[in-house]
Amino acid sequence: MISGPAFTAASSSKSNASLCLAQDVGRPSRRCFCNQHLAAKVERKSLPKRTTRGNFKFSPVAAVIDKESLEASYKPSEQLAQSASTPTEVPKVVVLGSGWAAMSFIKQLSKTAASKYDITVVSPRNYFLYTPLLPAVATGTCEDRSIVEPVRNFVHGKAKYFEAECKQVDVAQKQITACYKKDSEAPGECFDIPYDILVVAVGSTRNTFGCPGVEEHCMFLKSIDDAHRLRSKISECFERAAVPCATEEEKQRLLSFVVVGGGPTGVEVAAELHDMVDEDMKRLYPELMRYVRIRLVENKDHVLGTYNRTISEYTAKQFERSGIELVVNNRVKAVEASSVQVSNSKTGEMQHIEYGACVWATGINTNPLIRQIQADLPEGSQGNGRFLVTDKYLRVRGSGGSIFCLGDAGSVTQEQAHAHAAELFREGDANGDGKLQLKELRDILLKGSKEFPQLADYAHFLDGKAGSLRLDLLAKKAISGIRGKQDTMSEALLGGLSMSSELSLEEFEGLLQKIDESLRGLPATAQVANQEGGYLAKIFGTAVVEPEADLSTLPGFEYKHKGSLAYVGEDNAVLDQPLLGTLLGKGAGIVWKGFETYGQLSTRNRVLVALDWFRAKVFGRDISNINSSRSG
Repeated sequence: MISGPAFTAASSSKSNASLCLAQDVGRPSRRCFCNQHLAAKVERKSLPKRTTRGNFKFSPVAAVIDKESLEASYKPSEQLAQSASTPTEVPKVVVLGSGWAAMSFIKQLSKTAASKYDITVVSPRNYFLYTPLLPAVATGTCEDRSIVEPVRNFVHGKAKYFEAECKQVDVAQKQITACYKKDSEAPGECFDIPYDILVVAVGSTRNTFGCPGVEEHCMFLKSIDDAHRLRSKISECFERAAVPCATEEEKQRLLSFVVVGGGPTGVEVAAELHDMVDEDMKRLYPELMRYVRIRLVENKDHVLGTYNRTISEYTAKQFERSGIELVVNNRVKAVEASSVQVSNSKTGEMQHIEYGACVWATGINTNPLIRQIQADLPEGSQGNGRFLVTDKYLRVRGSGGSIFCLGDAGSVTQEQAHAHAAELFREGDANGDGKLQLKELRDILLKGSKEFPQLADYAHFLDGKAGSLRLDLLAKKAISGIRGKQDTMSEALLGGLSMSSELSLEEFEGLLQKIDESLRGLPATAQVANQEGGYLAKIFGTAVVEPEADLSTLPGFEYKHKGSLAYVGEDNAVLDQPLLGTLLGKGAGIVWKGFETYGQLSTRNRVLVALDWFRAKVFGRDISNINSSRSG
């Protein structure tokens, strides 16, 4: 699964005020943030309880951080010395999150650009997690420390960081309320941070689709703790099956592993689990191998539904060779303590699949903070209940330009081309005959794609029909990542055109209407989040971004699909990439490992991941259950 990277504070002239966070956060009597240089008292206030909009309830007492103290907090002494010569009024930027989007923004923002702002990063997780390798961590192929990077490594010299969870965003007052994650309900452990610009990059949560028993009985794979729990569970299943008192039925159940979801995560979990069993457990538990079964349940008739069909078919054949059972066209109806109830989508037939461990690897849901922000925005400004709707500059609609949203939490509005059909038609009708010939149509679609990116794919398609290939179109096609599904849509709309074809204004409007109807939201992937973070860093580096700032002279965000990767087991992978095309097998496996290694955000982690691959292949995986105390 490809998802790699493509990835300040001016202070008040009052350098004698510093914010102080209690070193012992468990003691409510300590009402300040600690700093080795200076300390400033914080004013305390009562927070109003929210019982209607957003349905949030907060700690009754919070500390209000005064602006001057906030600007001076968590700065080395040399930075405090420099702050006296810097402007006192710079935009205060608060970044929520430490995932792909947030860390891409901070990493790609230069120190020079960061010095134009007073930036504070707030996240309950004080590290960045390279999520594509979570399946490898869960099976012992990679170690957890190899795929995490401390947030403070990224923010050093650019921003302050508070390990806290944002509980509320007050859109009207432009401030957030955050609490240290372990004391969010303790009086005195919450504090307010004012902002001029808020960057929301809190990601999404898991989605059980209301299926009974999922939360209680399934394992998930969205965090490092999830990987620890799954790794412990696998070890526990084998050890329990190995004891003398285990019955035949118990061994069969314990060593039956079920993965729900045929997307990249589900496929990679099944593949990594198979490799672990085949390369390590077979040697250590030879007497148990006849009981092991790995099954992947998918509602559709094929896995990897977002990839082209060739890749899906290859994956199915690879799984068949490996002994991984695909239970396709089946929907999970309920999960019980030791079995999964599934229903065939075609016949309606029900069956129970017993399991020792069940991994839920499908679906994402809206972060509760997003719903609270939506409730505080002007009525009618947000039309999507699942995401914060943004303009092409990633600014949240209805926020007055003060809130940006990145990653899974947001949905970028894509401008409708058909609303500008008349204007585009006049510009494209070079000879003024009231008709668009094929070359004119191609050229105006290409020109219009600068403002309406959805037109570019159709301009590419027409290039072959127009009789004279344009090199700029060929180059753009190589970069944009056109896939078979899009070619099919282009063929359906434009396949009947020839060199003699002409389109009237009415026909042109109809064509643009159909193109706009084919628009789809951006996928919730690390690749998208990473590009959005990098884009916002460029925007912040180009000019000082403030609320109500005019960004019309700047380019809007345009996602460039760079390909898709997925590991399918036994050193095989599948690759769908614009320049390389479709690549399957061992060669793709080498590319996959190379990409996931180079995709780490630091040289340290690249070395660690490379060593993990080598260690697992030469010495085998470490199956010690040292994470049992973390499992729950």
